Amino acid sequence: MGDYLVITQKDLLPELLQKWKPLFDQYDPYRRGEIAIDDFLFLLRHPQIRAELDPHTLTVLEIRAADPHRTSVSYQEFINMMTNRRSDSFRLAIASREQEPQVYRPLQLGDAAYLTCFQKMVRRVAKEYLTDEVDRQFYADRYTCFPPPMFIPFITLLEIGCFVYYCLESGMLTFNGPVPTKSVFIYRPDRREQVWRFFLYMMLHAGYVHLMFNVIVQILVGIPLEMVHGPFRVALIYMAGILAGSLGTSVFDMDAFLVGSSGGVYALLAAHLANVLLNYSHMELGIVKLGAVFIIASADVGFAIWNRYTTQREHGSPPLGYTAHLMGALAGLTVGLAVLKNFQQKLHQQYTCWVALAFYLGCVGFAVFWNVFYY
Repeated sequence: MGDYLVITQKDLLPELLQKWKPLFDQYDPYRRGEIAIDDFLFLLRHPQIRAELDPHTLTVLEIRAADPHRTSVSYQEFINMMTNRRSDSFRLAIASREQEPQVYRPLQLGDAAYLTCFQKMVRRVAKEYLTDEVDRQFYADRYTCFPPPMFIPFITLLEIGCFVYYCLESGMLTFNGPVPTKSVFIYRPDRREQVWRFFLYMMLHAGYVHLMFNVIVQILVGIPLEMVHGPFRVALIYMAGILAGSLGTSVFDMDAFLVGSSGGVYALLAAHLANVLLNYSHMELGIVKLGAVFIIASADVGFAIWNRYTTQREHGSPPLGYTAHLMGALAGLTVGLAVLKNFQQKLHQQYTCWVALAFYLGCVGFAVFWNVFYY
């Protein structure tokens, strides 16, 4: 995804400041650096404004002024809007998709009858994953699904294909099997020198329940994240969770084998959870969503723990670790804060993101050191 330069007042050309400042000062006689909303609306009707701004920018300014919680507009806000300075979420939503300026207006309730299924889906994604109303509207108008989400569908098809292959090979299918212990993909502590196993164990699953949960969650959460933030960022979070799952198992559950994409799935869940936590006041039913995610994830982790301590006793097969769920979630919380662009980040939030990323890298470094020198 492309990056945009962040424009500050110091970066603005002097000509631009000289051009708009006198016009703004006409409605700011006391030089407070801000004007009331009513005066701002009069400013938007000024002939010079009408003549020099495109319809989209005018509409954005009018939408900002229509916010019932806004009582005034500062000069810095005015300049930011005039120069198209947008939030990170907006830039990510339309990066590489910039088109000619289009007339933009808020979506009206009656418009729903004229929307296609794709448009309704895009608007739902915007509503769930973006916090600013203008960003939601602009993303919904500009998103074209070209290129479409590719990483999550590709990984999902690979996982389903591998599961079908090993089911046919073993001639069995149960809610917790088959477990292809001889596969070159499975993570085994006795073959940890084969580095690819720390990643490719995600292709295997222990039964159709395990597969169904992971596939459903990564589609429902991963594809919308990929639509908003792009495949590279989502892939980075997903693989960070996969690596954290295998390294965590090698440190905390040294006798366990490991299969499944739960590390990556929980990384996506946790990254989305972090986004909800940062923006829950702007999101519809934010607390309810947090509770639902917690209940579903707890049930899955509980099943994994039960499977860990009963499978060996019943079938004589090696135990399957559950640590990947927890380590993947931790990876999603740390890497996700740094990789996924948050909406209107403040300075202390930027520091938090870098500290979280450093924590993840430190844990990975420790786990690698453990595997090389401890065993």
